[in-house]
Amino acid sequence: MTNLLTLTRMRVRLALRNKMFFFFSTVMPLGFFFLYAGVFAKSIPQVVAYLLGPVLALNVMGSFWGLSATLVTFREQGILRRFHVTPATATDMLVSSILANYALTLPTVLVELLLARFLFHVPGLGDLFSVFLLVSIGTVSFGSLGLVIASVTNTMQETQVLNQLLWLPLIFLSGATIPFTSLSKTVQHIALFLPATYLVHGLKNAIVNSFGPDKILLPLGSLAIWFILTLFLSSQLFRWEPEAKIGRRAKLYVAATAIPFILLGVWEARYGRVIAEEKMTMQRVDDSEKSDPQEKSKDKQQGTAPSRLDESKPHQ
Repeated sequence: MTNLLTLTRMRVRLALRNKMFFFFSTVMPLGFFFLYAGVFAKSIPQVVAYLLGPVLALNVMGSFWGLSATLVTFREQGILRRFHVTPATATDMLVSSILANYALTLPTVLVELLLARFLFHVPGLGDLFSVFLLVSIGTVSFGSLGLVIASVTNTMQETQVLNQLLWLPLIFLSGATIPFTSLSKTVQHIALFLPATYLVHGLKNAIVNSFGPDKILLPLGSLAIWFILTLFLSSQLFRWEPEAKIGRRAKLYVAATAIPFILLGVWEARYGRVIAEEKMTMQRVDDSEKSDPQEKSKDKQQGTAPSRLDESKPHQ
């Protein structure tokens, strides 16, 4: 436990000194937030609340990119070799990476929630405990995906290529960038096999529909199982030395991490619960957006009526 805490503190300090990390962990997520809230949502509180789920999901999903690149860099530069001669184990190194990434992700998420509430006047942030659970499990699960990528790639070039191949489907098919209901039925059914879909879907339900933990057990459970599988696999394939290359056959084991979402995708494609809830959430946002201008116009008419009556009175 002492080794784990020491490694975690060290990883946090190293990350804070890295300008590239500051950009990807703080500047870019906040940039996405203001783009979604100010441009796409046009500062409409109800729409901001709807897009807040995808924004938080993008922040959480970015975990795998940073962790995979960092560990591969450490291995290529021989930094991991130095840790290998210490009492620290491979599990200590992997878990400390996840904990450090988690500690550095939460402050940005908190800032985004505060900005949504007080700057864009979102009336309610839903069930915050559910949001916290999803952000926590999502951060560690996608962070574990980064550990797997770092374990199965031999060079930084391979890591970047694999990151790109995974990142693009995750953000474009899950509803993180394009509303899920705007996708074709075929693409929606393909998206049901992606872990990011359940993260984005769960965050929308927690924020817009105020779903408690008992109503988002599907995304929570699937991401938790995925986290256990990816962490176990990365611990089995982890390498300290840059000379230790991994074979092609070993890379096939990575496919095992997709088993939970293959089974879940088949089940969801048959019963369509996620698709139905996505349509319900979008309809709720549309209804609230349409009702607001009508209420404002009523208030305006009620506020101006007395002044018109006053103007019609004769002067004494």
